[in-house]
Amino acid sequence: MTHPLISKPGFANALTDWYKADHRQLPWRDTTDPYAIWLSEIMLQQTQVKTVLDYYRRFLAQYPTISALAQAPPDQVLKLWEGLGYYARCRNLQKAAQQMVEKHNGQFPQTLAEAEALPGIGRSTAGAILTFAYGQKHPLLDGNVKRVISRLYDVDQDIQKTAVIHQMWQASEELLAESTEPHLFNQAMMELGATLCSPQNPRCLLCPVKRFCDACAHGTQHERPVKAPKKATPHHTIAVGIIWNDHQVLIQQRPENGLLGGLWEFPGGKQEPEETLEQTVFREIKEELGIEVTVGEKITAVKHAYTHFKITLHAYHCAYLGGEPKSLASQGWQWVSPDALEQFAFPKANKTVLTQLLNDWQNNPVPPVIDGSKAECALLPS
Repeated sequence: MTHPLISKPGFANALTDWYKADHRQLPWRDTTDPYAIWLSEIMLQQTQVKTVLDYYRRFLAQYPTISALAQAPPDQVLKLWEGLGYYARCRNLQKAAQQMVEKHNGQFPQTLAEAEALPGIGRSTAGAILTFAYGQKHPLLDGNVKRVISRLYDVDQDIQKTAVIHQMWQASEELLAESTEPHLFNQAMMELGATLCSPQNPRCLLCPVKRFCDACAHGTQHERPVKAPKKATPHHTIAVGIIWNDHQVLIQQRPENGLLGGLWEFPGGKQEPEETLEQTVFREIKEELGIEVTVGEKITAVKHAYTHFKITLHAYHCAYLGGEPKSLASQGWQWVSPDALEQFAFPKANKTVLTQLLNDWQNNPVPPVIDGSKAECALLPS
């Protein structure tokens, strides 16, 4: 590995010239509004540009200023984010907006320390916003830039190790130091990683800075970046109930902190060993809400992958029998008409169940007849 602090004279100018001549036209590149830039940086974390574009435009149209976002009802903000995933980003976005209203007069701060102190903003994101909005000179180290640097210096160690990350920050700062146009250079580094220096099959023949790349010279570009082997992805079987009480169904809101915090869902949970899916629904509803139900027919099954695990979600019609619902495992619950369910933000797997439910409801807008006799023996304690 070439030491990351060895300079590469001419690299910054060559890369910036390439970017000036040809780059993707993206809406957040046509503004110096720190709010719009901040929003794009958060949305683009672990999410592709093509997915972000429509969300970005809708979000800015609904909440055009930091103050507007700070004052918005959290449920409405989550609903607008619905489907974009990694919902902690959305919750932190609004918390940061509220802090800016309280401490910075509704403006994005202009120092790295103040920006990093905001929820959901790390060093790289803060540096990007301050560079693109205020013309400051801060190095970046997002996923695209890490990949570029790992190949540029032929980094033969795991790039997730603390010592290697430290060296890569030094490299990013060293490369940036030679640039006279930091906002364009930083955009160019991210653009290179997103378009040519891709994770698989990098397009080295088209690379404008190929002559500076140590991995390309050594023929190791396909082996970089080095990452530790992934662990086997666990799989969970989930069963949920669509609980009917006349013409309404019951939904509950996930706790604010944690996975999918603040989103609404159909009650249920993980299947335990030696437990039927019907038993899972019955038990989970009792544990989460303290109510009795009859478990009826299965509606659908949905497969979904999260970052660190996968699930198969099974949904069942249920009939409410009695008991006052309690928020034993959530921050709230509501009885809702099927026609109003789309007003709430649901996780993607629940959303797929919801789509099936609403299709059935539109074709036949009456509650299902739930015969629990077939499941009766399955629900008896083993």
